[in-house]
Amino acid sequence: MTRQYTSAPATATSGRRNMGHRKSTGFHGQIAEVDLRLLRVFRTVAEHGGFAAAEVALGKSKSSISIDISALENRLGLRLCMRGRGGFALTTEGQMVMEATNALFSDIARFQQRINEASGMLSGRFCLYVPDNIQIHGETALVRAIGTFTANHPAVFMDIRSASSREVEFAVLNGQASAGITLSSRHLPGMQTTPLFREELHLFCGMRHPLFNMPEDEITPELLSHQRMIEVAEAATSPMWEGLRPRLSFAAAAENVDSRALLILSGSYIGFLPDPFAHPLLRKGMLRRIELGGLQLMTGFHFLARPSAETGLLVDTFRTILEDAC
Repeated sequence: MTRQYTSAPATATSGRRNMGHRKSTGFHGQIAEVDLRLLRVFRTVAEHGGFAAAEVALGKSKSSISIDISALENRLGLRLCMRGRGGFALTTEGQMVMEATNALFSDIARFQQRINEASGMLSGRFCLYVPDNIQIHGETALVRAIGTFTANHPAVFMDIRSASSREVEFAVLNGQASAGITLSSRHLPGMQTTPLFREELHLFCGMRHPLFNMPEDEITPELLSHQRMIEVAEAATSPMWEGLRPRLSFAAAAENVDSRALLILSGSYIGFLPDPFAHPLLRKGMLRRIELGGLQLMTGFHFLARPSAETGLLVDTFRTILEDAC
């Protein structure tokens, strides 16, 4: 049987304006499952700023996304967005539908939260954002927590997405993510952070770099100050690094480990990488670790959440399991 949800009736003014350019063929105040699916597609496209940008997030082609948006427009009898050579933009009606969509899904999430509390069983969607390449650390508290959480609460739909630390923070802050794993420990208003595990990074150069074959005792802080360095996150620290950092020349930036390694392997830059990531490249002779008297950086992963009425129970349950797994 098709599940339906009743929406608030449109005002007379909006009804006259909307009917002026398209006649509704099927929407009469009742929202079916197919409408919820189409609204999720629409919201993702709007959040990403276009069809192409939403392809990865939705796992759909641009043509398939376009069909869904057209179907929603026909269903509502509204033009929701402008697309074409001029770029993507929501229409005035599209912005109103976006606001109503966010409110609708918040109401549904609150309903699921109350049912969860009443039944003692968790359900709904838990969207967790994690940094790129976090899997290189293998068996971590996060891996164990996901296993326990999904085994204990099979009705919860797990949605895990990878992004840069900055994007993780933004997704949690704007409610796009239920929670996130970030490398930053800085305090963010309204956020709750829980320390997880730490990461050790060392300095590397590629096989094409002038330092690759240089004897270790000839590599000095003065010599490093003349090399092109990849920027290092503020969260990464060590006593030796604090004195060395002001003397270095930062000439490149990379948001994730893969892009950082690409710059290092080019032979133009030196930079820091986590040992589990660098180890296979070291074995192949593609990287060289620069010791410099034991120079290393330490950074920590943190669980980041912004409690809300919609996801509070899911987040608290996952955090408890994660803390037990640490």
